[in-house]
Amino acid sequence: MKKWLIPVIVIALLALVVYQWGVGFNNTAVEYEADAKTAWSNVESSYQRRNDLIGNLIKTVQGAADFERTTLREVIEARAKATSTTIDASKLTADNMAQFQQAQSGLSGALSKLLVSVERYPELKANQNFLELQSQLEGTENRINIARDRFNEKVNIYDKHTTKFPGKLLASAFGFEEMPRYKADPGSENAPDVNFEFN
Repeated sequence: MKKWLIPVIVIALLALVVYQWGVGFNNTAVEYEADAKTAWSNVESSYQRRNDLIGNLIKTVQGAADFERTTLREVIEARAKATSTTIDASKLTADNMAQFQQAQSGLSGALSKLLVSVERYPELKANQNFLELQSQLEGTENRINIARDRFNEKVNIYDKHTTKFPGKLLASAFGFEEMPRYKADPGSENAPDVNFEFN
């Protein structure tokens, strides 16, 4: 065996190992990124369910009482803004997520105000459709919370994979960037509660 052949074989083996490591890193990052994007789609789906329920709730409220028009209009406008604010899963930036959260928070605030107003309308509080929608809405709020938590878990897995050394070197070379997490709004520890007790 010629002496020059040994270094060539060693270099070829090293190149193969580096190539396989790069391919493995890339494929795993692509998988984790796709999981995070799917989790984001589930967040949006949960919010869409809430928006659909709110539409039915508005119709029930309009039909059951001479309800405060200003409060109802605020909910309708906030719902329109929330449904028009969406994010393409491939463009999950901190700014886009902040806009999305702001629109959803506006809807949550308007909805809370609407539901508090219901207390003055005993006939509406006794309306079976309203009670059913209210129960579904409560369940949907729980789904939204679970979906946001699952999204953050998937983003965490992706971010750890792409930011730990030595993967961080490959991440920037392959164009993988850190993904933003869903963060609580400032003051959300005092968020409005949509659970009601009826006397």
